[in-house]
Amino acid sequence: MAGELILIIEDNEKNRKLMREVLRVKGYQTLETETAEEGIRVAQESLPALILMDLQLPGMDGITALAALRADPRTKEIPVIAVTASAMSHQRLKILAAGFDGYQTKPITVKEFLQVVREVLDRPRKTGESS
Repeated sequence: MAGELILIIEDNEKNRKLMREVLRVKGYQTLETETAEEGIRVAQESLPALILMDLQLPGMDGITALAALRADPRTKEIPVIAVTASAMSHQRLKILAAGFDGYQTKPITVKEFLQVVREVLDRPRKTGESS
């Protein structure tokens, strides 16, 4: 199901534009910020279904921002995909160990990018509620 709200936290205009256009063509709604600090604020206000976060941001980096999101009861369950130019396998393991729900290398490959987004959105949430 498309239509979900996705927050893009990315300081590079071209990368933001590409992700936005690819997602919107598939029916997703998007919000965008250029800094982690602004992204955290927007996430708290809009409660997106998913966050796509660059790791190398001005000011606060993506790993620190993820920790802040996880520490806030309003945003702790929002899945976050790291979007990074770090393609080394040991970096991928470090990023996933930090608590990201997915990993996407830049430059993005449209098909793979959309597949990762859909897979993460379709995962059951860990809400702590019993079923």
